Amino acid sequence: MSKIVVVYHSGYGHTEVQAKAVARGAAKVEGSEVKLLNVEEAQQQWDTLNAADAIIFGSPTYMGSASAQFKGFMDASSSIWYQRGWKDKVAAGFTTSASQSGDKLNTLIQLTVFAAQHGMIWVGNDLLPGNNSSTGSVNDLNRLGGFLGALAQANSDQGPDVAPLQSDLLTAEHLGERVALITKKLHA
Repeated sequence: MSKIVVVYHSGYGHTEVQAKAVARGAAKVEGSEVKLLNVEEAQQQWDTLNAADAIIFGSPTYMGSASAQFKGFMDASSSIWYQRGWKDKVAAGFTTSASQSGDKLNTLIQLTVFAAQHGMIWVGNDLLPGNNSSTGSVNDLNRLGGFLGALAQANSDQGPDVAPLQSDLLTAEHLGERVALITKKLHA
């Protein structure tokens, strides 16, 4: 049984919807046990994170980086870092912002560096970019063209019941499934 934890912060609900899609994807893989924790819950359940085989990190992109709440979680993990508690665990990441770009790549880089500092094994997105030709559309998977993780865009004037787009959620689901498959292979 592979234990996968999705840890996220969501200020307006959009990143939570994306986190649930990641968790759905991971749960598709037989033998995967998936737990979804917001950053407040995660900081009360370090044992759950320490027992995980994979941790998938998710944060909205605010002002070009992870939210302060997610950064607080990162900082709170320093004693685990010092003990190398997450070394060789699988890691991945996802983010949402209101703008098409919104400097989401910077947030994923921040999450990747965080995972690398912990000695984790990063899993990126294996999908080719969508929506980048005259035959593409916003309905394509990976429509925002991210490779480090799953990207989503949610209009700032719409709630999580409307945005992100279904294609962004399916991209997040794909990432969750990919992480679960790779984790399963590594622990076989």
